[in-house]
Amino acid sequence: QVQLVESGGGLVQAGGSLRLSCAASGGTFSNYIMAWFRQAPGKEREFVVSISWNGSTYYAGSAKGRFTISRDNAKDTMYLQMNSLKPEDTAVYYCAARRGVIVTQRYNYDYWGQGTQVTVSS
Repeated sequence: QVQLVESGGGLVQAGGSLRLSCAASGGTFSNYIMAWFRQAPGKEREFVVSISWNGSTYYAGSAKGRFTISRDNAKDTMYLQMNSLKPEDTAVYYCAARRGVIVTQRYNYDYWGQGTQVTVSS
């Protein structure tokens, strides 16, 4: 059973940056595809970006060029560097894990963190 804990959320002005972290425990971290999802108020949870064990990535269009995902398998931790933040990036950000290949559908991920709030003011 994998446990995931996000951190690093907060309030930032438009154009600013935040770095989210997701610490994993309870499993062999390098065995898992890791991903970030987000959920804005009144909206469905949406895929942001995913990373495989060896660093291959897949970004949603909204994240390309502004967000960078990375992972440190030695530290069992995944990161999301978010730059040029916009008010529409405001959401609860969740990390998720699954085995297999990168996919974007949330129901294909087996493990979830509790989420961290990101608020971008205009």
